[in-house]
Amino acid sequence: MLNKILIIAPHCDDEILGCGGTMAKLTQNGHDVFVAIVTNGHLGAPELFSAEGTKKVRSEALQSHKILGVKETFFLDFPAPRLDTIPSYQLSIAISKIIKDKEIGVLYIPHRGDIHKDHRITYEAALVAARPINGCSVKRILAYETLSETEWAPPFGDDAFIPTVFESIEGFLDKKLEAFSCFSTQIKEFPHPRSLKNIEILSNFRGATVGKNNAEAFMLIREII
Repeated sequence: MLNKILIIAPHCDDEILGCGGTMAKLTQNGHDVFVAIVTNGHLGAPELFSAEGTKKVRSEALQSHKILGVKETFFLDFPAPRLDTIPSYQLSIAISKIIKDKEIGVLYIPHRGDIHKDHRITYEAALVAARPINGCSVKRILAYETLSETEWAPPFGDDAFIPTVFESIEGFLDKKLEAFSCFSTQIKEFPHPRSLKNIEILSNFRGATVGKNNAEAFMLIREII
């Protein structure tokens, strides 16, 4: 079951920023990678996100997932940017269903300290869905960092992203950059955090931390061995 991985993203592109290189590496090595996009902007804030815009960003996400070899993408249609307005158990149940149906062994989830409330709520709902009871298949849970969300969190210990796992993505950074380039609606110019240059800079920094050219960093939340 450890070869069945689910990446949970509050919004389209969070999964690429946090795990894009790792996703490419995992699929090339024969693992089944699934992605669950939690929210729908048009349903949550139609005054901010048009139906056409939401459809476009989802199409971009599917293009990026094809580049990375994702097996299947799920769009859960919870309201963004206001997950705090729904009963959290509903999101937990939706995530739990995917975990059970696909026999997921490894979860990648957003960091609890991210500045966006949707990220924290997704984190908490995922942990509820992956509770180690009733034969839950999840054995490993990692939290990823999301540019323009993780680094802008309040500077307090409980919210700090302190990586404990580093995945070398040497040979896979180009795939990550290619995947993120699909998001014409999201990509920005440097020095914006969500720029191709900044993605590469972070990859270089995380890699240099552990003697690699490129890496993605994660916090290990739980591992059952």
